[in-house]
Amino acid sequence: MELNKYSKTLTQDPTLPAAQAMLYGIGLTEDDLKKAQVGIVSTGYDGNTCNMHLNKLAEEVKAAVWSNDLVGLMFHTIGVSDGMSNGTPGMRYSLVSREVIADSIETVVGAQYYDGLLAVVGCDKNMPGALMAMGRLNRPAIMVYGGTIAGGHWKGQQLNIISAFEALGQKMAGNITPEDFKGIIQNSCPGAGACGGMYTANTMASAIEAMGMSLPYSASNPALSKEKSAECIEAGKAIRLLLERDLKPRDIMTKEAFENAITVVMVLGGSTNAVLHLIAMAKCAGVSVTQDDFQRISDKTPLIADLKPSGKYLMEDLHKIGGVPAVMKYLLKKGFLHGDCMTVTGKTVKENLESIEDLDFTTQDVIMPFEKAIKTTGHLQIIYGNLAEKGSVAKITGKEGERFKGTARVFNGEFELVDGIQSGKVKAGDVVVIRYVGPKGAPGMPEMLKPTSAIMGVGLGKSVALITDGRFSGGSHGLLIGHITPEAYEGGLIALVEDNDLIEIDVQGHTINLLVDDATLAKRRAAWKTPPLNAKNGILWKYAKHVKTAADGCVTDED
Repeated sequence: MELNKYSKTLTQDPTLPAAQAMLYGIGLTEDDLKKAQVGIVSTGYDGNTCNMHLNKLAEEVKAAVWSNDLVGLMFHTIGVSDGMSNGTPGMRYSLVSREVIADSIETVVGAQYYDGLLAVVGCDKNMPGALMAMGRLNRPAIMVYGGTIAGGHWKGQQLNIISAFEALGQKMAGNITPEDFKGIIQNSCPGAGACGGMYTANTMASAIEAMGMSLPYSASNPALSKEKSAECIEAGKAIRLLLERDLKPRDIMTKEAFENAITVVMVLGGSTNAVLHLIAMAKCAGVSVTQDDFQRISDKTPLIADLKPSGKYLMEDLHKIGGVPAVMKYLLKKGFLHGDCMTVTGKTVKENLESIEDLDFTTQDVIMPFEKAIKTTGHLQIIYGNLAEKGSVAKITGKEGERFKGTARVFNGEFELVDGIQSGKVKAGDVVVIRYVGPKGAPGMPEMLKPTSAIMGVGLGKSVALITDGRFSGGSHGLLIGHITPEAYEGGLIALVEDNDLIEIDVQGHTINLLVDDATLAKRRAAWKTPPLNAKNGILWKYAKHVKTAADGCVTDED
């Protein structure tokens, strides 16, 4: 099998002397031009703890590629810090960045004729963006996750990024001293690595490892660790093996592999964003995954991980007891995984797990046995009803209650809600409605982390529900329903809700309904007009014109 399947187009064709001249110009030798070329893409940049160390990891990957008699050539793509942009208009660019990442990786690898791809990625949208590109390109590829941050500490309290957001709510309620507020802010993020709980970054890293597109332990190897450096070396060996076997992403990213990924998301209590991202990744790999697949798997899969945001442990704690492989070993033994799925190691899931030690339920309580599950079915629930005719996504861990009936408090955007919390407009028993923050309405479908954290911080987390056509951070918790489709901008019923309307949520019945009579709704519908698009040019305008619904994964490359 020739390893330089694509690059030989540039290196061997005598009619392309300019290409060969430029390859010599970057320092390649005549012998190098006979080798396979591997693109190494990094989302590293200085401005984000999740990404600040990735260029160094990418250099380690590059050295490993060269040591395996391949040519490793590094390039870069963008990243957007969800933690830093949350609560600002900049958050509208977060989900958009996933498409930019996917498009840019596809563009470089396609144009440069690279034979394989290694992606070194960190923050939330980096991972699905890279996997979308891999599915489109279908050339041997591996994802290397940058790893998680260490936990922070202040006065004996364990901290993470959500601690900073919830401290704001405590400040609003007058329940924290200025010293402690400042201390939490300054100590929540002690260095490099992605946010430490089972938030979106760790959710997607775990799902992708379960899918077989990253090496075992990639999801939990800490950002600044010998294990992460060793993983970079192993990635260089593994990409050589994939090239030799011509083992490509679509050979790995099968329907069964996606089911494995969804199952791991369910048992770990992962982010609602996994629904959007896995649907989009599947589309790029030519696989059909829908919201209803999540419900089907959720119905039969217990939640067994006591991880933040709703639990007490961080990813570093999961790593100490065996990481994702230990969880997968348990799931495989219980019949919850497809063991014959191929992975980037060149082995099947079952083969990868043969030497993994079993979880010891007597010495740790990060992962519980099924007999003591935190919740007997999955925490991600797909909810339909007149408020969500094409579906919505709820994150219910069992601590929030499963039925809620309350009066609507309506806010056109999260900034109105933050003002409403400060003014006392939001009260116990309310259903908070945040609308016009969907894929087209924002545009960009920002996360509602600041509002949910503020609600928690002022002590209303257990006494209100929140629904939105936007999304949530993996760090959000409470009775939350997002991804409401159709969104308000497209005339979904959420656009017609008024203050003091009754809304009923039945998680067990999978329904969310506005309890307003048809005649009243008809009058409101006649008076409603599509608002002006909240972007006049640039990437947000282009995104709004092309993006599909949340139920379709918010992809931008479909009719």
